[in-house]
Amino acid sequence: MRIPRSRGAVSGVILVILGAWGALVPLIGPSFDFSTDSTSTWSLTSDTFWLSVVPGVAAVVAGLILLTSANRATAGLGAWLGIAAGAWFVAGDQITGFSVSEAGEFEHLAAFEGLGAAIAALAAFALGRLAVRSVRDEELTREAALADRDGDGVPERPMRTDESGREARDREPVATSGARTDSLTAADRGRDAADQPRGRRLFRRS
Repeated sequence: MRIPRSRGAVSGVILVILGAWGALVPLIGPSFDFSTDSTSTWSLTSDTFWLSVVPGVAAVVAGLILLTSANRATAGLGAWLGIAAGAWFVAGDQITGFSVSEAGEFEHLAAFEGLGAAIAALAAFALGRLAVRSVRDEELTREAALADRDGDGVPERPMRTDESGREARDREPVATSGARTDSLTAADRGRDAADQPRGRRLFRRS
């Protein structure tokens, strides 16, 4: 079912930003005294890869889906992916057994537990908005049904061409036949009056 693209735009942008932060901060953090698993910049360990990079990339993908999708099912899949990414940030170390040895309490909050909770909450909010059917959703569904008249799931394409060689779309008939008939009748009356002999016209005027 079609939905406005703006439905998940804000949530998508924020998810992209948070996911990028979660994936990159363990790699660039040591440059500003923010260390999680290594004290050197761009040092990618297996712990960092599974606990930060993987869920961070998943959150970025979820945000891009919410940002660009106009389909309710696809956008819902992106929201669920964002929820899973947030949950992985929070509980990934307990599930996999990996650990970040250099991370303190602040680093855990900013790069793992707190970040994951924010991502999961935002994705859940986006999923809740997607579950609501608005008037605009009904209008988009009706427009899609009218565009696909033959019911094959593909909107119809214009096939005919006009005199200039361009494709001309099917247009609804315009109710102008009555006006044209009236104009033709008036023209016929004027022509009949012009065809009458001059004497008869003078007689009618007198």
